[in-house]
Amino acid sequence: MKRTPRVLAAFAAMTLLATTACGATADRDGAGGTSGKPVSGLRILVPNSPGGGYDTTARTLAKVMEDSRIAVGVEVFNLSGAGGVVGLQRIVNEKGNGDLVMQMGLGVVGSSYTQKSPAKLTETTPIAKLIEESGAIVVPKNSPYRTIDDLVAAWKANPKKIAVGGGSSPGGPDHLLPMQLAKAVGIDPRQVNYVSYDGGGELLPALLGSKIAFGASGVGEFLDQIEAGQVRVLAVTSESRLDMVKDAPTLKESGIDLVFTNWRGIVAPPGISDADKQRWIDVLTRMHGTDAWKAELAKHGWTDAFATGTEFATFLTEQDKAVADILTSLGLT
Repeated sequence: MKRTPRVLAAFAAMTLLATTACGATADRDGAGGTSGKPVSGLRILVPNSPGGGYDTTARTLAKVMEDSRIAVGVEVFNLSGAGGVVGLQRIVNEKGNGDLVMQMGLGVVGSSYTQKSPAKLTETTPIAKLIEESGAIVVPKNSPYRTIDDLVAAWKANPKKIAVGGGSSPGGPDHLLPMQLAKAVGIDPRQVNYVSYDGGGELLPALLGSKIAFGASGVGEFLDQIEAGQVRVLAVTSESRLDMVKDAPTLKESGIDLVFTNWRGIVAPPGISDADKQRWIDVLTRMHGTDAWKAELAKHGWTDAFATGTEFATFLTEQDKAVADILTSLGLT
């Protein structure tokens, strides 16, 4: 009988621990922990308009996570503006929020400089690099330019007349690609008539409506229109030809010494806990290992470039410096 209070106290303590484990923190366990339950409450900010590369990537990985029961109720939302800088500012302002990440890539790196953003990528918490993607030079189906040589000849004759459109602001991949292409073919990049659109969702209507002479963006941005015969690929920027557009030559095949690759990754707000950082890394690592994700890579023409934590942080620092140097040489910073 003397032991009864102790037994009751121990039982009460165990009950309290069990209740806590099944409470608010249980949903934050799951794929990143030991419960085996899907994670819930995850949110992914897309810093461009719907329909672009960031949007497609974020919604694809969210679907794979949900279909594979790695996570449930993943929210993907768009916050466009200033080439991704509005989204970057939001992420930096969300200090300590371990449930929120931003889909980003080379475009946000460049925009942070050209838009003179007070928020910097170096303030964010690097989570994972996901993919790399080759670029494409495309024209509408009724374009007079049948080959990349046709386009370059006209472009060199009157650079300011030939408008090129991209789904990123100055400093982003769709801007850096035509600038580097111009330099490779002997055109002063400062003479290039570049028209900026907020993501592929805005770029495509402009291209299809012949508001620009050609578009420069990731191959995946145009796949549906390529298959439908609405646009033609004059060249791709990869080292070798791509399976999804086998008839399109590389720039190097066409005598232009240029290879260009874009990339996309995930960053979180500053000041998140080590546990939340690891939870995101674990969730994305499990997603990366699924057959469903491998199928999506093939479908979109994406190259697997998965890297997490310190490796991605080092890469991001190197990219930040490289883009700053390029933009400085173009007089854009």
